[in-house]
Amino acid sequence: MPQEKIQILVEGGKATAAPPLGPALGPLGVNIGMVVAEINKKTESFKGMQVPVKVIVDVETKKFNIEVGTPPTSQLILKEANIEKGSSNPLAEKVADLKIEQVIKIAKMKRDSLLGKSMKDAVKEVIGTAGSMGVLIEGKDYKEILKDIDNGAFKQEIETGKTELSAEELRALEEEKKKLSEEIKKRHEELTKKAKEIMAQYAGKESSFIRSRLRDAKIPEEIIKELLPEEEKEKPGGSGAKK
Repeated sequence: MPQEKIQILVEGGKATAAPPLGPALGPLGVNIGMVVAEINKKTESFKGMQVPVKVIVDVETKKFNIEVGTPPTSQLILKEANIEKGSSNPLAEKVADLKIEQVIKIAKMKRDSLLGKSMKDAVKEVIGTAGSMGVLIEGKDYKEILKDIDNGAFKQEIETGKTELSAEELRALEEEKKKLSEEIKKRHEELTKKAKEIMAQYAGKESSFIRSRLRDAKIPEEIIKELLPEEEKEKPGGSGAKK
């Protein structure tokens, strides 16, 4: 039986008949409302995340099947950590902390698409992604926790696929997240103060020179841009252009 396949990204639980889904399904004569409802039912647990969805339609009977993939590992980490984005400076600033059970949960969801063959390998891949986002695991940097796992830590949790957390553990993670946020804010304030002192020291110098001194002092780019915005380049034909 001839089939048509449509692959799209939708926000979990919020698919609509609007483009790109509706126009793609229209020519196939399938009940779009039913397709949308089925997609939303199957993706409800991924609210707030972009989910890959495949709609397979039998062009003769108009019957359809929905296959739902899983969001990127980074998106699942954001959801488990209950944060909107990762750290802009993951080596120096940590934005959240995850328990090993949460890592195992993500690894189980992404198992088929991860490179690692064993659950241990899958867990380590997730931890690597978390590290690149500035997310701690069990209060430790990703390199340290990977070493612990290689030395046998969390062996039972990984082998049994433990994913449940107590209410007390969840509360502790929220408190840790608040603490990390306060540390980032304090560090930002300290670096901003240091940057302003450097700018005052070199007052009158070219902005490019000052910007170079700030970078030498390890001031993050976001603070440099905040205090010393790039001068807008003169556009051809502007007020300063030659006539």
